[in-house]
Amino acid sequence: MRTDFTERVLRGLYSTALYLLLPITLYHLIWRGFRQHAYFQRWDERYASYADDRARAPLWLHAVSVGEVNLAAPLVARLRAQRPDLQLVVTTITPTGSARARALWGDSVAHVYLPYDLPGAVGRFLDHFRPVLALIVETELWPNLLFACRDRGIPTQILNARLSARSLRGYRVLGPLIRRALASVSLVAAQSGDDARRFLELGALPERVQVIGNLKFDMEPVVLADFVAEFNTALAAVRPVWIAASTHEEEELPVLEAHRILRQHHPDALLLWAPRHPERFRAVAQRAREVGFATATRSEAQWPGPGCAVFVIDTLGELLRFYACAHIAFVGGSLQDIGGHNLLEPAATNTAILSGPQLHNFADIARRLREAQAMRVVTDAPTLALALRSLFEDPETRQAMTRRAAQLLEEGRGALARTLGLITPMLPATASAR
Repeated sequence: MRTDFTERVLRGLYSTALYLLLPITLYHLIWRGFRQHAYFQRWDERYASYADDRARAPLWLHAVSVGEVNLAAPLVARLRAQRPDLQLVVTTITPTGSARARALWGDSVAHVYLPYDLPGAVGRFLDHFRPVLALIVETELWPNLLFACRDRGIPTQILNARLSARSLRGYRVLGPLIRRALASVSLVAAQSGDDARRFLELGALPERVQVIGNLKFDMEPVVLADFVAEFNTALAAVRPVWIAASTHEEEELPVLEAHRILRQHHPDALLLWAPRHPERFRAVAQRAREVGFATATRSEAQWPGPGCAVFVIDTLGELLRFYACAHIAFVGGSLQDIGGHNLLEPAATNTAILSGPQLHNFADIARRLREAQAMRVVTDAPTLALALRSLFEDPETRQAMTRRAAQLLEEGRGALARTLGLITPMLPATASAR
């Protein structure tokens, strides 16, 4: 058939390009390894070379990094409670995602890095774990992987599916190939109507696209009172506390400048600082010290003392806890052209939300929060400092923002139950079904 021939040609050209670019993957691992040592490790998994025998894992879930792993945690908990007989394998791409997966599930869930999208590598991965169902969190469209699942009869579901206008333009570079690969997906569970429309435009089949809602609203309740009490005891005084969370390198100077301006009016203000990437932990602590702030880190001091001006959270998996310790949160990836990070985590801890304007990855959530007057958008260091000062000096407005954000979070729940309803019929009757 012409369609089959066209697909073979497109896949052949795409795969040939990937093999030609193979040396660049090695360069990338080495370059990242100098910044984060974990990239020097477990290269065999990147190419799906496994020392042990084939591992049976009927259920496979892919979550790119920390955010997606955290998002998937309630879903994984429900699936494991519902079907404890099914072995699960979780794949990630980043070492931080890997560390978070291991922290959450330890050895009770198999974990490896997702291999590069090379035909041989994805084939070895699928033949090794032999999944009967593939669950991909948010948006990871790797053509060879999707085709390999289709060719082996493995249904693929894209959960909490998100596709920004920018990503849509990027995928169009491989338009005909992506269209055929996406047509092989069994289900696209879209976060919003806009996401669903873009997936359809990219090539998803209409009967396989459903608007389910955003799993981020279904965060599991966290009990943080004891942690906050320890934090306040260490602080030894009531102080204005704000957190700069998931910041990227180009946002570091604005954060420091905003804190400098804020402390002109509130000299005892404390900045909790959680950079997005571990390779920036040491750098941000050094930058804070260089501009004259008394700086401590979570790994060395455990808690900020009375004289501390900047406290760097250089650990993983504790962001929610420190959100709860702050009165105001600036969520990074939003002054720099990254697209933003999870705005609902501070909402879950009753922390007032500030963000930059670059929010294309969280457009629907950001719109809802802004319409509810549950967050404020800043554009640079002076406007960030002004917003911080305004909210510290107007606790009633700050508390009203947190109440509206918490209400929005509660109203948005339900995507988890709807997603489980779509997954459950696809699970094998028994663990040995394949």
